[in-house]
Amino acid sequence: MIWNKNLRPSLVKKEIGASNAYLMFIGSLLVATGYGATFVLNRHYKSFGGNELDTGTVLLAAMVGTFASVSIVGWYSRKVGAANLASIGAVFLAIGFLILASSSEVSLIGAIGGCAIGIGWGAFYLAAPMALSQRVTNEGRSYWFMRFAAFQMAGIGFSPFVAELFLDNLGLSTTEFFYYVSLSCLGASFLLLAFEKREPLQRDTRAIEPWVKSLPRILASPARFPIVMVALGACVFSGVMTYQSSLVEGTGLFASTFFLTYAVTVVFARWTLAELISRLPSSGTVPALLVAMVLGTTLIFWFEFGVAAQVLAAALLGLGYGLVYPLIQAQAVNDISDPADQNAALTWFVFSYFIGVFGFPLLGGWIIVAFGKTALISVVVLLGSIECLFALLRNRSVLTSQALSKT
Repeated sequence: MIWNKNLRPSLVKKEIGASNAYLMFIGSLLVATGYGATFVLNRHYKSFGGNELDTGTVLLAAMVGTFASVSIVGWYSRKVGAANLASIGAVFLAIGFLILASSSEVSLIGAIGGCAIGIGWGAFYLAAPMALSQRVTNEGRSYWFMRFAAFQMAGIGFSPFVAELFLDNLGLSTTEFFYYVSLSCLGASFLLLAFEKREPLQRDTRAIEPWVKSLPRILASPARFPIVMVALGACVFSGVMTYQSSLVEGTGLFASTFFLTYAVTVVFARWTLAELISRLPSSGTVPALLVAMVLGTTLIFWFEFGVAAQVLAAALLGLGYGLVYPLIQAQAVNDISDPADQNAALTWFVFSYFIGVFGFPLLGGWIIVAFGKTALISVVVLLGSIECLFALLRNRSVLTSQALSKT
């Protein structure tokens, strides 16, 4: 078997071949183009008379869909196989974008498509890292999550950039772009199925994983802080990315510039800094990265000063949010003392993320329509600052727990 030394097989519980790992990584890149394409929804609805509220309504339907699929993955991941469920999620994403592509007006059809997208992205977003987490050690989890997240962010970030490029320069419609996204998601489904087949795990005969009952134990542990933090960060991320086309209106800037800068920054940082970041104590790294994220969102106030402000804002957001997400994801799992509750912690972490990433755009759309884009920027800066505070509270909670365990 051929090994890639960069994948550090010494950190895994069982030998994962490089080719098998890349089945997961490339599949994640392809299916992530589906979530990235939601950043084009605002442009899609504006093309036939809709506005930010219509975009937010579709994404709210997506949030409802995620609740259903995340619950199913949380219950049945060990019985069915997490990668198999991620593959099914990719199919639902394809269906959702086919539904959106078939609609050229604001109607209930859009909400149905949004719900299908939510079901698909929710299943993938929990099941794919769960499939990886089940195959690695606690020590290697941050490293592997960082590498996985690099491919995932490549799909998320480059998808809207490619869309803007094609729409502005090649005359492609958003409908046609959504058809291509559907094909990408179907391709991802086959790769994720192949990963599960080539990296099998012993199945759990229990029909239902009791992740809901684990909530009291999770809330009593320091893991409660990263679970709240991910929702706050997701609000910042979705607010800035979903309405980037609105934020650049009247400035002469292009949304594609922000998407490209963000994607390149995140992918480069996650790939080149993964090993270094995984070795540093997250208690210090997480607050520092969140400060960078807040600075990046603050710079959006000065978009009128030109492309330099836009590029710097995107780079700081990419460096901050892009690197901090896999770190707090690992914190949410590692802060649980009982390994039996780790899957449950990851499930609640993803639940919290979807509240922010799909729930906030409706509020953000209303803020823009009612009060303007300056108000939206102010809100996301505030939410990012609150996340910084929670990072410090988590550090204090961990120190307290460690002190109690020694007494």
